[in-house]
Amino acid sequence: MPARRSKPQPLQRLERLNVREDGTLRLAVVADTHSAPHPNTLGVLTKLHPDAILHAGDVGELRVLDELATVCPVLAVRGNIDVRLPGLADTLVVEVGTADRLYLRILLVHIGVYGPKLRAEVASRARAEAASLVVCGHSHIPFIGTDRGITVFNPGSAGPRRFNLPILLGTIDVSTRDVRLKHFDCKTGQSWVPP
Repeated sequence: MPARRSKPQPLQRLERLNVREDGTLRLAVVADTHSAPHPNTLGVLTKLHPDAILHAGDVGELRVLDELATVCPVLAVRGNIDVRLPGLADTLVVEVGTADRLYLRILLVHIGVYGPKLRAEVASRARAEAASLVVCGHSHIPFIGTDRGITVFNPGSAGPRRFNLPILLGTIDVSTRDVRLKHFDCKTGQSWVPP
């Protein structure tokens, strides 16, 4: 009898998040935890009161997602170190809105940029999915910018320090008026801006 093959993992998934009754939603964003998120990460996330957490890959071990899920629901993509993690998609499209109105469409990937520019295939995918925001990780470099008319957000790494880079996470605040992106220091919980 031939061995059973496991189901192939989805390359992409679509998720829908509904805004609160007041028309707002807060997403926390983490990336590159590498099995060892900063010890204060859960405390900082709890104080930020997110409705959901996006993890932009390089999770490390699945227990990291289980720990994050004690704060609120978690949506995650596979990073380049996550080849053994079942159930994670390579890309995730996240729609934020109501049953009647779409406020924001996010493309969540692990490797999204080359320097400050979107990788061509990611820009193409974002346009094909009508995503106005790409959230990515991989570089460990916190970044908020725009390329090819698409906003790009890298929360930085919430895991072990790499070089002299800060250990950060981010938030995406959605309202009927706008979308605001922000970084937070995992150690202090304070808002972070580049020096």
